Amino acid sequence: MPAPTPTWDPAQYLRHADHRARPFGDLLARVPDLPGAPARIADLGCGPGNVTAVLADRWPTAHITGYDNSAPMLEQAARYVGPTAGGGRLDFAHADASAWAPAESGETYDLIVSNATLHWVEGHLDAFPAWLDAVVPGGTFAFQVPNNLDAPLHALMRELGTGARWKSRLGEVLRRDDSVHEPLVYLDRLARLGCEADVWETTYLHVLQGEDPVLDWVKGTGLRPVLTALADDPEARDAFVTEYRDLLRAVYPTEAYGTVLPFQRLFAVARKAG
Repeated sequence: MPAPTPTWDPAQYLRHADHRARPFGDLLARVPDLPGAPARIADLGCGPGNVTAVLADRWPTAHITGYDNSAPMLEQAARYVGPTAGGGRLDFAHADASAWAPAESGETYDLIVSNATLHWVEGHLDAFPAWLDAVVPGGTFAFQVPNNLDAPLHALMRELGTGARWKSRLGEVLRRDDSVHEPLVYLDRLARLGCEADVWETTYLHVLQGEDPVLDWVKGTGLRPVLTALADDPEARDAFVTEYRDLLRAVYPTEAYGTVLPFQRLFAVARKAG
């Protein structure tokens, strides 16, 4: 049975906005020129819109739409709505990536991009054909996802959440270890769909500041399913967070210059045949 949809907190997510935005810039650097003039762009899983707005810097005349299924995230993104400095337009709309089928409405895009979203979408590989149907010839589908479920950040969360104390409440809400596939799986799937595919991985060494910064980081992303599941029981929520915090402190020590969080991400840029 799929886990409940996490409740998102834009303010918490944006506490590490610079670190989270860096992979998006690295992804866009490998996206080739787009065929449309002006280009039509979709950002699938746009979150609070801060990185969606960056798309207008690269394609200033484009019509860009950010899609997300979180009302709080879309409310935060609304501040970016309107004409862009280069003569394009930026807007946002509600859509769930697990059911998004743009070709059914006849909408086509020069670029479909997704930043740190697809690991939340069960069976996302099966959605690639429909999404690519909505990409114009010569257009691009590009995404990046965290690929670090074996890192202590997540391994400790799973170990705690599936232990005797928490298993009955949290055993079904944590992300499965197959939520992200091996790089070759993505390369093969995209190539078989007729794309020229470039797939790679990068490990970032984020130097975080403040008290318990790794916990603060994960409160904005990976811990959201736990916080959502325990939202109606603050005492239990706080108990879990305290146990998890203590485990993280032992694995991610604080140095004079900050706390280092190694974080691996997987990238894919797939150009559709022209």
